[in-house]
Amino acid sequence: MPIISRALPAAALALGIVAGLIGPAFAESPALRPVEAFEAQYRLKVDGWPGATLSHVMSQEGRHWKSAMRFSIAVASGRERSRFIADDEGTHSLHYYSGYSLFGVGDSYELADADIDTLDRQTALVDLARRAGRETCSQASPCDVHFVDHRGRDEDFQYYADGTRTIKVPAGRFDAQSVVLLDADKPDREIRINYHPDYPGLIVDASYWKDGERETHIALTRLKRP
Repeated sequence: MPIISRALPAAALALGIVAGLIGPAFAESPALRPVEAFEAQYRLKVDGWPGATLSHVMSQEGRHWKSAMRFSIAVASGRERSRFIADDEGTHSLHYYSGYSLFGVGDSYELADADIDTLDRQTALVDLARRAGRETCSQASPCDVHFVDHRGRDEDFQYYADGTRTIKVPAGRFDAQSVVLLDADKPDREIRINYHPDYPGLIVDASYWKDGERETHIALTRLKRP
């Protein structure tokens, strides 16, 4: 998914916001932030593309959770969803699906539990938010982040929490937890995510940077809470 993978690349959110963004690389941390349901919309801007609205819904289905993202513009559309289990000690992928269409041509991808060695990128986006600020990850000593992309291929990043800051976006003003993701193979690139403090996985503001320039930006424009 070209646009989603650039916007969230965990998760690549960077959809691709993006993105495993965790798993075995982290030491166990008790009582991680509980997952909460929400409905949100973001303004998505990618260089070279018209602006788009990205929807994000977190919902509980029985004993598991579902995180789903979707966007559509005149020439392209994309969707991505995952099902996972969240407990006090971690987040565990169950199923992942993504699909896209560009000028009427597209494809879809699906991963079962057995295809996901670590986390899928949607689940990883949630897991990172649950852990951010609770791990001893610093700019001088970042933590490893492992997840799989939409094809099930391993992605390896590093991350550190960059404190709490007040972010003003169209949806309002929030004291967000800031996280920086680094690609060890591409030192000229980084992903900056500002998470809502009460809803793990909910992005207040996120951006993808390359060679010091911002190529992708996501800002929260609407939040509906149960």
